[in-house]
Amino acid sequence: MNDNRPMTMPPPTTLVRRATALTDVGRRRKGNEDAYFLDNELGLYVVADGMGGHAAGEVASAAAVETVFGMVKRGLRDLPELHDPIADKDAKAFTRLMESAVQGATYMVYSMAEQDKEKSGMGTTITALLISGEYAVTAQVGDSRIYRVKNHKSEQLTEDHTLIAWQIKQGIISEAEALTSPHKNVITRAVGNRDYVEVDTSIVGLQQGDRFLLCSDGLHGYLEDGDITPIVSLGGESAVNEFIKLANDRGGKDNITAILVEID
Repeated sequence: MNDNRPMTMPPPTTLVRRATALTDVGRRRKGNEDAYFLDNELGLYVVADGMGGHAAGEVASAAAVETVFGMVKRGLRDLPELHDPIADKDAKAFTRLMESAVQGATYMVYSMAEQDKEKSGMGTTITALLISGEYAVTAQVGDSRIYRVKNHKSEQLTEDHTLIAWQIKQGIISEAEALTSPHKNVITRAVGNRDYVEVDTSIVGLQQGDRFLLCSDGLHGYLEDGDITPIVSLGGESAVNEFIKLANDRGGKDNITAILVEID
């Protein structure tokens, strides 16, 4: 017997996202040049680590975060949520949105520095995560990071745009040699020191239980193998407080920012 009734697709999985964030000046800096943003309803999470004298780093990171938020919020009005099976055009639209938002922040910070010579050369990192339906989209410039904890294992999703990372990738130095390199703080890409920057983007599928840690180098510079998963398992405020404490206990030489995004 033939069944000619139309096939129905199962309803998309409903994933609940929640995030907790904390930033700290650290033990050696007088001011905090990190900035962050989180919006669970929008699904957007951003960490920015500013650089530049005369409080320019603080200005750059705040302006960049605000610009990314504004452009993503406007752009999402015309985009569908991402569900399986993901359409190629939708995937491209989301990565273009994130890239455009970071490019917008780049032009904004660059223009501000052009208007105020005391802030000439200011810039910031941008590490952003946008969650839509069953997928997460990342955007990366600089050396803040996104880690994913999945099935009790942590994985770095972003690539550092630093001289050291490039040297390791090219086989010029080893990871052991990188630990004592005098070029630790040399960033090869930043938002704002020019009017254009190359943005790395990617899309990853989501499952219940996934956890994402976004952080500035003031935290990940102190992380050791095996630190992330047990701290993330604490969840929420307990986890971000423990990450801040870890960085300060191990030196706290820079500003420290952590956002924990939990998917259930």
